[in-house]
Amino acid sequence: MPWEPLATHRGFTHGLLGGVLVLPPLLALSLWVWGKRLPAPADAPPLHFGWLLVLTWIASLTHPLLDLQNIYAVQLLSPFSERWFHTDGLFIISPWLLGLLGLGVWAARRKGSGKPAMAALAASAAFIALNIGISALAWDAPKANAPYANPDRVFASPEPLAFWRRDVVWREGGAITFGTFDPLQGGAGLTEFGRTVPDNMADPRAIRAAQVTAQARKFLAWSQMPMARIETERRCTRISFGDARFTGPALSRNFRAVVDPCGGD
Repeated sequence: MPWEPLATHRGFTHGLLGGVLVLPPLLALSLWVWGKRLPAPADAPPLHFGWLLVLTWIASLTHPLLDLQNIYAVQLLSPFSERWFHTDGLFIISPWLLGLLGLGVWAARRKGSGKPAMAALAASAAFIALNIGISALAWDAPKANAPYANPDRVFASPEPLAFWRRDVVWREGGAITFGTFDPLQGGAGLTEFGRTVPDNMADPRAIRAAQVTAQARKFLAWSQMPMARIETERRCTRISFGDARFTGPALSRNFRAVVDPCGGD
């Protein structure tokens, strides 16, 4: 998997400076110039740069705000800060949100009124707010009850259909733990949690491997909860970097970067 786009995609283009202040006026200007050069139908409304700018700003605000809701996160303060922000309020492609918005569009077209669409937007905002609240409870769950952890980083990924459930992963003292949270079953605590797994990121071999290849550097620039699996065979040490948000302790092949001086995979 090429990590170049992921290493930069949710940075400057999704930040308040690039994504909101810089890129929308450039896009509006490009559309305006392009529209002026193309022949328009006789009954077409006049092209106004101001309205184009408003529309591009609306799009540029809603896009990163929606991306902010999932565990992939965004760098809102890029390029001044590399800090990642996330609310964990939505699954990456939420069928519930798509259903609400789709129902609003269908009803608005059928009735010839914009009121159903506005109601769908309000319901979607309420749904997102509810899920952000559930995720906030899930972030506190590891320390609210057993295992009484004190994480330095925690993510709570919603399930696609059972939106109230969370797959929780947290880091504490160089170790990763995975658990589940269900406010309908476990109250304020975790429903269950597994054993703690070392992330191995402080191992000198992992530190050296992190700088060996461009693929590893870009993967780790994107990764927010990195893990390293270290395998030694004969004289070769193979390092597999993964991200605990997606790979779990097994380090899935789809979300990893491998540094292998022996040339295998």
